[in-house]
Amino acid sequence: MSDDMPQVDELGAHVSVAGGVQMAPERARAIESLNLQLFTKQPNRWAEPEIDEAKRSAYRTAWKEHGIRVAGSHDSYLINLSSPKAELWERSLDSFRKELERCAALELDFLVTHPGNATDGDADSGIARNAEGVARALEEVSGPTRVLLEITAGSGTSVGGSFESLARILEGIPEPQRSRVGICFDTCHAYSAGYDLVGDYDGVWAAFDDLLGLERLGLFHLNDSKHPFGSNKDRHEHIGEGSLGEEPFRRIMTDERFIEIPKVLETPKGDDMVTLDRKNLARLRGYRGEA
Repeated sequence: MSDDMPQVDELGAHVSVAGGVQMAPERARAIESLNLQLFTKQPNRWAEPEIDEAKRSAYRTAWKEHGIRVAGSHDSYLINLSSPKAELWERSLDSFRKELERCAALELDFLVTHPGNATDGDADSGIARNAEGVARALEEVSGPTRVLLEITAGSGTSVGGSFESLARILEGIPEPQRSRVGICFDTCHAYSAGYDLVGDYDGVWAAFDDLLGLERLGLFHLNDSKHPFGSNKDRHEHIGEGSLGEEPFRRIMTDERFIEIPKVLETPKGDDMVTLDRKNLARLRGYRGEA
């Protein structure tokens, strides 16, 4: 990493764990980042690997060697804690619990989770089931990891596509578990869900603060969108090259309320993930007037 990197640099990206989780810190540094997000397992499989002492030690050694400041995980795409199907809900709870266990073993700061889908169309029950699952997992797994509910694009039977639904999930999680839960704000998802970061930036954040509280904001996923406003479609684009354009990202990067909130890219990787991630990170830093 360059010696002249700014002291406040909260930017990072989702990085590969090919070869083992211990490879992630080096890959973060390769894109000039001190922050990272990773998967602790293959996200499209139910197999649940364990983090043994050798893996934990190798990761923590690399974490220290490369000076990583913030590190977290994204949970499996198969998990659906809003499912009305008892068997799938139980399997999802077991998988989510194991996600938390791996995060605790690695001492990760956060675990991002999609609230899931109420496939029977009963959103109220889906929200209640999601809150119950998150609460039970947190009660059973201690550690430093904070669970972050990620806003979704609001498609189909998703229960996480509005600030209101996220607030209701939070309300359904009792203390002290609720104190370990926050929000991941994905710019692509929010814009697709109908939160107009382009035309009403201030209004979006006023609504967020009113319904959720800015103190709950634990992470940004900074992604432009390939689809237009309100599309309810989730497809990420490079920063400033999609329907959001540059201005919302410029405002987020210069908003004093968000200076220290970690911000992670999930933009397309292409055939050269290092070059593309560095390009997007440099663009974001440029919005704040940094070289």
